[in-house]
Amino acid sequence: MNILCAYNANIDSIYHIDGSELSQMVGELEVENPVFADEFNKKIISPPGSISSKPDFLAGLITCMRDGSGAEWMIKDSSVFEWIKKTFIDGSFMRMGGNMGIMSNVLSELGASRVVPNVASLSKLQLSFFSGKAVYHPFEGKLYKSSELETILPEHDTNNKPELIHFVFDFRKGDKVSLSGKDFTVPRENRFIATYDPLNFELHMDAEFRKYSEAHIADMDGAIISGYHMLQENSETGSDYKSKLDASLMQLKSWKNIRKDLHIHVEFGHFSSDDIALYAFSSLSKIVDRIGMNEDELAMLAGLNGIDPNPILEMDSVAIADAAISLCNNSGLCRMIVHTREFVVSVSCMKNDDPEIIIEAMKFGAGCAAAFACSGKLTDRNKLLEIASKIPESESGKKESERLAQHIEDKLNCSTVCGIHDSYQVTVVPTRICDEPVSTVGLGDTISAAIFLRELELNS
Repeated sequence: MNILCAYNANIDSIYHIDGSELSQMVGELEVENPVFADEFNKKIISPPGSISSKPDFLAGLITCMRDGSGAEWMIKDSSVFEWIKKTFIDGSFMRMGGNMGIMSNVLSELGASRVVPNVASLSKLQLSFFSGKAVYHPFEGKLYKSSELETILPEHDTNNKPELIHFVFDFRKGDKVSLSGKDFTVPRENRFIATYDPLNFELHMDAEFRKYSEAHIADMDGAIISGYHMLQENSETGSDYKSKLDASLMQLKSWKNIRKDLHIHVEFGHFSSDDIALYAFSSLSKIVDRIGMNEDELAMLAGLNGIDPNPILEMDSVAIADAAISLCNNSGLCRMIVHTREFVVSVSCMKNDDPEIIIEAMKFGAGCAAAFACSGKLTDRNKLLEIASKIPESESGKKESERLAQHIEDKLNCSTVCGIHDSYQVTVVPTRICDEPVSTVGLGDTISAAIFLRELELNS
């Protein structure tokens, strides 16, 4: 299977910050700059929500540690980005970040023939986190694997694009922080994310990727798109989110015009703006084949459309299926996949599709995600499925599947729960739960990409 992937790939830099290190850093900055303390104290009282200075960054990190809360703030000043990078990068653990970047690697490792990602900022460091199996990058009219492009990129890289790094600062419950004689204890573990990602916030499409996609779209079997949740209401470039999203929609339409049966999956993501989320969902629903999301993202959309989000957040399978059908029906979207910790639900307007293909694909995706959670590694599919076979299905997921079965109007004879409800084909499978996960980052992206790939294979 040949698959295009856009938009967002970045580098995640994970740093475990402790209270003594933070206290020492604030003390040194107070000595270094006489006005630092006043500015810092003002930001602690009234957090700015974004980062344009060192006091901004430290205020965000410290308020999260003080409250045990999580947050993500944009870094708006490149000099502050360089300071954070210089201060923390050497002690951090780096990995692939961004929904699209993670899904590209999943597709490659699970056996796709060719995966071509959009990389907003092509650098040796970013390339080093892509899978070496089947990920190919268009560059100067040719396709290169990451390792091949790494060897030639430095002498060609004249665009001077920044590294796109999301700094993830993990902190632990019980850690003690001392600031100017005032102490506090971190009430719970969480993370503060300082994000420098000016290109992905703009839905930037690399020129080489654009040219390749337009020239070779007829050779593609599918496309996975994500990153719309990164759009901002107030753009640094002055353009609004609608113009950026509309430009992306035109690109997707042009692909569909050339390859009528190109299957496009959008992974929705967590939006910071209700207006952007509504505009993105309603606009994409008219063009793409399906949209995937978790229960939190579904609950947000449901609430904005007058549907009670609370049962969805409680992972009530009936409420999730009903909300998905309602949103599809109102928006014109044909297919939605909702992945939760306990089960996966698919609703589709294509009532005559073979439900066993959907069931097999969802079981495959659930198995791959569980194996990845337990092992922390993406290996070939046979090894992953061998690991998955030893991981038990979610008991809650099985119970919720049975609850949904009682709710479906016209049950079909399937290997798991499926049927026709409110004129939509509904299928549900329980996930597999790893008791001691090694990794939980990117599980939603893993399950969505795996389901997408397996359905393409089974329908080809």
